[in-house]
Amino acid sequence: MDIGKNYEVMNLKLADQGEKNIEWAESQMGALLKVRERFSNEKPFNGVKIGIALHPTKETAVLVRTLIAGGADVAICACNPLSTQDDVAAAMAEEGVKIWAYKGETKEDYYRYLTNVIRFKPNYTIDDGCDLVSEIHNKHQEMIPNIIAGAEETTTGIIRLKAMEKDEALKYPIIAVNSLKTKHLFDNYLGTGQSTIDGILRATSILIAGRNVVVLGFGPCGQGVASRAKGNGANVIVCEVDPIRALQALHEGYRVMPFADASKIGDLFVTVTGDKNVIDVNHMKLMKNGSIMANSGHFDAEINVSGLEKISKSKVRIRPFLDMYTQEDGRKLYLIGEGRLCNLVAAEGHPSIVMAQSFCGQALAAEYAIKNKGNLPAKVITLPPDIDNLIAELQLEALNIKIDKLTEPQRKYLESWNQGT
Repeated sequence: MDIGKNYEVMNLKLADQGEKNIEWAESQMGALLKVRERFSNEKPFNGVKIGIALHPTKETAVLVRTLIAGGADVAICACNPLSTQDDVAAAMAEEGVKIWAYKGETKEDYYRYLTNVIRFKPNYTIDDGCDLVSEIHNKHQEMIPNIIAGAEETTTGIIRLKAMEKDEALKYPIIAVNSLKTKHLFDNYLGTGQSTIDGILRATSILIAGRNVVVLGFGPCGQGVASRAKGNGANVIVCEVDPIRALQALHEGYRVMPFADASKIGDLFVTVTGDKNVIDVNHMKLMKNGSIMANSGHFDAEINVSGLEKISKSKVRIRPFLDMYTQEDGRKLYLIGEGRLCNLVAAEGHPSIVMAQSFCGQALAAEYAIKNKGNLPAKVITLPPDIDNLIAELQLEALNIKIDKLTEPQRKYLESWNQGT
């Protein structure tokens, strides 16, 4: 471990490779670089300290550079113990970024690093999963008067924040970046879909074609996973508690059934719900020999890993991110990435091009919050549609795609109410 005044990373010697990976990400993130160019000129974050708990990936490094270009002082830690890319963390440390992160963090280090970011006394927070915000609200409320606002990256975090808002526990404004169309319709669907399959394949090297793949949860993330599994030739089964999403899955050609039934016939199980014990011990006892479990929701609570360990007579790590649990009856069940995010534990997370949109949202959310300092309520906030449209325009421009525009008569027709048939 390499430790300095403002960093704690695995190995600074990895920085050169990390720099190459960040440069590769930048080559795919033209929309965010457009935002960085403007920020460099306008400096919207002069005097602002931004505390971040995100996955320290090459794409996140591009966001950090963008915020720093806008004048921000930045400190970052991981939002998941296994999602850090150590070479990228080393590169950020070498660049002078305040960073505390390494792949495989202990629980103690994970919360110690969160505390380091909190001690940085940020005026603005960027979170993925709400742990940073929760720690501030539970243990450091004295900081809250100096926090302008924050932003949340993911569905799970928004669920927790809305629960805080409902209980009147949320004490500063949080922008729901995940609610942007340019985020959840692309990052959640395309990014999670592809990167989840990527993580499963890197961890197991299995053939997906012909297998029964059970997707638990059919929100945007689950829809993406189901689509990519189907594209790889899987027989996809969807399990849901939401009747509308269950109908969606049915009419998209997937089998829909209760998980108690799917447990008996599935070969590969993927959780994408944001809830707890979605795969529980009673389901594991029904699974076939050779069944594989993976999680692509935020926290490792979706699969009851402690319960799995209790009912297993042995556990062996057979590949870097794959554990084999042998049951009393001889059945072998396999768990990817300790039940944590398989797309970041065993792979590299979402493709850079889709993260360009997500992190344009984060960058512009920060700018919006700073410009509206003191005028935002302590609630979960959705950004105006014009910011969503701007992100889409930046991405289209970066991809060299042109689209049509309404003519003036067309615009007036759409805005009118008195032109009938």
